[in-house]
Amino acid sequence: MSEIAALILPLFGLIFLGYLTARLIHQPADALGWLNIFVIYLALPALFFKLLARTPIEELARLDFVLASLLSTYFIFALVFAIAVAIGRNTIAIGTIQGLAAAYGNIGYMGPSIAILAFGEKAAIPVALIFCFENMMHFAIAPCLMAISGSEKRPFPSLVFLIARRIILHPFILATLAGIAVAWIGIGIPTAPERLIEYLSQAAAPCALFAMGVTLALRPLKRVPLELSYIVPFKLVLHPVLVYFAMGLVGDFDTVWIFTAVLLASLPTATNVFVLAHQYGVWVERASATILVTTAISVVSVTALLYAIKTGIPPADLFPGH
Repeated sequence: MSEIAALILPLFGLIFLGYLTARLIHQPADALGWLNIFVIYLALPALFFKLLARTPIEELARLDFVLASLLSTYFIFALVFAIAVAIGRNTIAIGTIQGLAAAYGNIGYMGPSIAILAFGEKAAIPVALIFCFENMMHFAIAPCLMAISGSEKRPFPSLVFLIARRIILHPFILATLAGIAVAWIGIGIPTAPERLIEYLSQAAAPCALFAMGVTLALRPLKRVPLELSYIVPFKLVLHPVLVYFAMGLVGDFDTVWIFTAVLLASLPTATNVFVLAHQYGVWVERASATILVTTAISVVSVTALLYAIKTGIPPADLFPGH
């Protein structure tokens, strides 16, 4: 248990310190801008590039792994979207944000930090694969459904161009592609740029988690939405359970890959869900509340999951001989 505490407490401690600092030292929300830019455009891309550049190229071609992860994530999205629209009688736009709140985990800020600390650098490959392909889907599905709902006013050719541009030019995806290219060509990185990349990658986890805490503090919880009664258990419980079963059914994966995918699925709702809600002007305060509540509960749920994994409670191969 002390090993789990040593892993979890620094991670959530950084989020708490960001939250506490923002509550004690009053600064406008815009003051966080440059730190977010540093994390998104420099530190996390450097981390992805560094780890992938060292990876044998054949390990980066596991499309069966990607398929298992994507199908699980978008089953959760479709289920919550259907509940919101068919049962809750909400609009397609609101259903889209609710679906993302249940399916879009914090795989950018928290994912690399917690997975690599929990399972070592071997977790970098499944983290990068899940991040790239799931974000491609998220970046595509949100504007498409918003266009259907009437919230996205762009003409179709412009919408397609916007989706492609957001996917191709995202800093994480550019860094991932660069890392894969270096691994494929097999070239070495000169000492000076390699040290710079190392410094940037070391700053990724603390800066990202601190910024996340500040963001949560700047969006205080006013009330708990009723929709969280199904979004929270779907995000924090059903999503990782579904990924665990999918990994067992689809392929014979390394233990670290399986549990990395499960861990990423167990993470709280991504702050990007609030960004999308704000961009389209739907479900904004409730999206903020979802992020805060799932993050708070994940302190317990993620700790419990890591304890179970580290003590060998769930078998790595759920379907032996499959």
